[in-house]
Amino acid sequence: MVTGGSRGIGRACCLQLAEMGYNVIINYARNQEAAEETRRMVEDKGVTAELMPFDVADGAAADAAVTAWQEQHPDDYIAILVNNAGIRQDTMLVFMEDRQWHDVLNTTLNGFFYITRRVVKDMLTKRWGRIVNVVSLSGIKGLPGQVNYSAAKAAIIGATKALAQEVGPRKVTVNAVAPGFIATDMTKDLDEAMLKKQIPCGRFGKPEEVAALVGFLASDNAAYINGEVVSINGGLYT
Repeated sequence: MVTGGSRGIGRACCLQLAEMGYNVIINYARNQEAAEETRRMVEDKGVTAELMPFDVADGAAADAAVTAWQEQHPDDYIAILVNNAGIRQDTMLVFMEDRQWHDVLNTTLNGFFYITRRVVKDMLTKRWGRIVNVVSLSGIKGLPGQVNYSAAKAAIIGATKALAQEVGPRKVTVNAVAPGFIATDMTKDLDEAMLKKQIPCGRFGKPEEVAALVGFLASDNAAYINGEVVSINGGLYT
């Protein structure tokens, strides 16, 4: 299951997991057209794709969606969860409105909590699972104009480390990937020409590069990696 899976890094993660042979659940909030396109792309890989529309910031909706899926698939469970859903509403803190603070934390941080709490139960029962949280350079370094986003992503990093210790004994791992500047819809409003001058690799990253790292952390080869935050930022911050 990939939250925010219809576009950008989320879509790339869906395709990466499909290439690894996994059936994929694509969560999205509003953009059904993009979600349908992602489903077609996943199914072209020869696996099953299902759409699961709900707003991750709505805990009741998350519970209802997962419960309905479980009732329809009594012999299966969600073994891999990629928490990718998140939004930006950038502004300097002195100008930040309550709505901008709460919207970002509700989607990015509370969304992680609502869906992970619901899905991890079956992982623990089945004694195998992978949780990969997509965080950000903002959550490690902090970026001006992103106090809300940095706070949310830093909180997920702390939660990643704590949850990893809770569930590790049952062969469930919890890790995070922290992208820097990645060429997606979320970064299209940024000055790429100016920003890439600060990046040692000289360019923005590709969603597929982030997805390849997510796929590795979701694989059996990463069974002894737990509670880690792996940066993927072209050397911008180490």
